[in-house]
Formats: sequence, C-alpha cells, structure tokens
Amino acid sequence: MELRQLRYFVTVVEEGGFTRAAARLHLSQPALSAQIRQLEKELGQPLLERSSRSVTPTAVGRSVLPYARAALAAADAVRNAVDEHAGLLRGRVTLGLVSGATHHAFDVASFLADFHDAHPAIEIALTEDTSERMQAALLAGEMDVALLGPTGEAPPPGLAYRTVIDVPLGAALAPGDPLLTPAGRVDIPLADLRDRPLICLPRGTGVRASLERACARAGFRPRVAFEAAAPHVLARLAARGLGVAVLPLGEEGADPAGPLRTLPIVQPRIRARIVLAWPATGPVSPAARVLLDRMRGVLPTAPPA
Repeated sequence: MELRQLRYFVTVVEEGGFTRAAARLHLSQPALSAQIRQLEKELGQPLLERSSRSVTPTAVGRSVLPYARAALAAADAVRNAVDEHAGLLRGRVTLGLVSGATHHAFDVASFLADFHDAHPAIEIALTEDTSERMQAALLAGEMDVALLGPTGEAPPPGLAYRTVIDVPLGAALAPGDPLLTPAGRVDIPLADLRDRPLICLPRGTGVRASLERACARAGFRPRVAFEAAAPHVLARLAARGLGVAVLPLGEEGADPAGPLRTLPIVQPRIRARIVLAWPATGPVSPAARVLLDRMRGVLPTAPPA
C-alpha cells in the first residue's frame, strides 16, 4: 500500500467520481482507476461502489476513509515540519467563498494574484458553496479557510469566526407594490411579509437561516416562491413583480434591475453577516496559516451592530 494510493482514494471520495478526481490530481482517468484497483486488490476488498452516475465508498471504504485521511495528515505534518525549519512555504490550501455575497468587501481575484506573487509554491483551490456545506467542510478538515454567512447565531463548536460584514436585511419591492403604501414609509414590519411570495437565497445560506429564524419566532413560515444564489438575480426577479426579494441592504444595487425600492425589515430587525471562518484550533499547515493571516490583514472588521 502506497501513500499516494490513499490520497487517490480520498480524492475520488471527495470529488464523487474519477473524472473530477483525475483532473484535481493531474492524472489520466485510466491511470487513477488502475491505482485504485491495485489498492483494492492489495486490501482484498472493494473500497468504492461504481455506478454510471456517481462513485461512493462501500461500507469498507467508509471504515477506511478516516484512517486514510489520518495517514495523509501525518505525512503532510512531516513535510510541514521540515518546510518550517527550511523556511519554505508550499502546499495546497482550500479557500471557500459564499456565492455572490462578498463583491463589495473582498476582491478575490486581486487577493489571489497578490498571494500567488508572494507565495508561488502554494496552490490555492477556490470553491463557492452554501455556508452550511462550507462549515461542514471546515469541521471535517476538507477546507482550510472560508468566507461564509453563518447559519447559526453563534459559531458551531470547533470553528472560529471574525465578522467582516454585518448589515440589516431589507425587502426589495417593485414600483406599485402595495407594501409601499402609504407613501413615505421607511421600513417594512416582518409580519407584513407573512402572506407575500418571497424571493430569497437558498437554504444553507446565512441570509435564509436568519429569515427563517425570525419568521419562526413571529409564528409563521416564510412563503419562498423563488430561490437563487446570486443577489442580483433575486433583485431582477423582484423588479419583474414576481415577489418581494429579501436581501442584505446594499446588495440590490449589485446589478441594476430597475427602479426597485428597498426598505429595512423591522419588528424585529434581521441582520445578515459574512464572517471569516477557520478551525478553532487554527489551520493545520503553515501555508493555510499564512493565507488566514493575509486575509485577516486585508478584510475589514465589522463594527458591533
């Protein structure tokens, strides 16, 4: 059994298939498949259940997976210890971003370019996903650092947060919407949204979680008619009169969608946060620690609400 075979096995499980795993590992798919078959032959048991649509671990594979990850982590720790003594910085770091919610706080392209110039031997894997899945990936050790919208009121055990953005949620309304009457109103009570079709970010995002918590406390479930991951899409749907878009204040202007009027939601006021998140014990590798320190330096810290 070779360490690289364990890495191949873990990567296939994480990617859910041989094609994506081969691309990530910079291998041909036949070569990757051959290595996995060799590992299975040596162990005497199939590790992966192959179908036309996906690849999933067998019962034996699920039992082997945590030990394979532990072996890889131990090998990486050995390399990291040597690199730190030699003053080198290299490795692979995984950075997560919540979809469409950081354009005004974080220029990711410029950040990555500057980071690469300073540390060319560090490979960064960038992914967009829901906050819920990124929190799970951080806790599982599958992601190093993430910018996400927290789905709970406090960090889950095992994660540390630093708030980057903290803004109120608003209701974005098309001209002529009944909620804009009387003229001159400056906010929208949450109860006024009880029976309205709402346009919101998907489940698993911080905005959706904050909205659902507030509605539950008010005694009703939000009637979400449309979902989209990008705030400017929500704004466009609202501009066409398809419902009331629930957005962090300021997001409705990310992509002009017509003469929308956005009013803060009150009674209660609901807030949307973006946080920098990482494992509470700190990133494991020196490369991840450098990435986190650089992000702490360039990202703003939101004042208390």
